[in-house]
Amino acid sequence: MNTITTTNFNFPNQKSVYHGKVREVYNINDDLLVMVATDRLSAFDVVMPKGIPYKGQILNQIATRFMELTSDIVPNWLIATPDPSVAVGHLCEPFKVEMVIRGYLAGHSAREYALGKRMLCGVALTEGLKENDKFPIPIITPSTKAANGEHDEDISREDILANGIVNEEDYLVLEEYTRALYQRGTEIAASRGLILVDTKYEFGKTKDGQIVLIDEIHTPDSSRYFYAEGYQDRQDRGEAQKQLSKEFVRQWLIANGFQGKDGQQIPDMSDEYIATVSDRYIELYENILGEKFVKADISNINDRIEENVLAYLKK
Repeated sequence: MNTITTTNFNFPNQKSVYHGKVREVYNINDDLLVMVATDRLSAFDVVMPKGIPYKGQILNQIATRFMELTSDIVPNWLIATPDPSVAVGHLCEPFKVEMVIRGYLAGHSAREYALGKRMLCGVALTEGLKENDKFPIPIITPSTKAANGEHDEDISREDILANGIVNEEDYLVLEEYTRALYQRGTEIAASRGLILVDTKYEFGKTKDGQIVLIDEIHTPDSSRYFYAEGYQDRQDRGEAQKQLSKEFVRQWLIANGFQGKDGQQIPDMSDEYIATVSDRYIELYENILGEKFVKADISNINDRIEENVLAYLKK
């Protein structure tokens, strides 16, 4: 099936383009950013060789919907969505940290805990926790924002401030916004029969100095969800949780000998497996937003995007 894995647009007044792991961001006249959500799949900070049909549309539509659902508590960069796979927003200077917040011992935190670590990003973890147990209160475990091809690294609040990565006044705002967004996301997830296990947020500053939410929010790439029904029973029995996130891809890669470490080869993803991943992303969309996913025309994605963005920019 057709996917969008790379773009090479040349929009009017375009100043530059940034190619991220899964998004491509076009700077328009040092004023607007046109963010294209590609169908690339990233896991363990490595981009997989094949795209996932509809993934970009799914991520873009979930993120923009949650931007709208949280704009009353945290300002964000979004202005418009001229195409199912495109968001347009204000040019911002991004903070060089990702604000990760965790309500449960899952994923990376569970793997670190299993290694015997009881301190994560400067936050002490209690003894006796089982994987997927709920924390008494959500914990913020930031990571550095890595350049292309590099791994994000855990970092503590103290090190962020000591190294001048973010000043204290701004960092306190980032923490406040992170907790407010996670609380709202938790409430919305609960209304869908889901648990928002953990997630990450990215922030930037506009030209006038306002701190705003940027990039994605509450998508299956940036967040982990469990099904609420049966959660406690599964914990009590020591069973794995039913979850909605990209973790199923990570587990498949781990089972096939890949965790992004030096010398490891990315396992081949057959067309059949790619189709199942696409189906899972659609399932994620429909559960997270509580509505049917409508597939956009993908007969010629690049032309569609270019036409829609040009029409928007001419307004």
